[in-house]
Amino acid sequence: MGGALGSVARFALNNLVTAKVGEAFPWGILLVNVVGSLVIGWLGALTLTEGRLSEEGRTFVMQFLMVGVCGGFTTFSAFSLQTLMLLRDGEWFYAIGNMLLSVLLCLLAAGVGYRLGVMFGVGKSH
Repeated sequence: MGGALGSVARFALNNLVTAKVGEAFPWGILLVNVVGSLVIGWLGALTLTEGRLSEEGRTFVMQFLMVGVCGGFTTFSAFSLQTLMLLRDGEWFYAIGNMLLSVLLCLLAAGVGYRLGVMFGVGKSH
């Protein structure tokens, strides 16, 4: 249910922003990623601090809001929180590696997937 709510929110916010500013730059998705990262960071702080939430409250926040809503809204939020935790723990090498590898490998994978789709007649090549 949380994933469905997050996905609908992503679709709505992206369409709203795109309708207002156009499609020349993906402002809608950028905003989704920034908002999702802000929200999961805040929720992460709530769940990591001892005594702020009951065990049931912590489970709800982690499963429904963080994994469900934020995960449906943007997977970039999970990447952001994991990288932030690496930085917090002083694991700079892993944090920078995660940033570089995530961006480069995901772009590469998207490109390969696109090319495979074109090869098999799914889309048009540009």
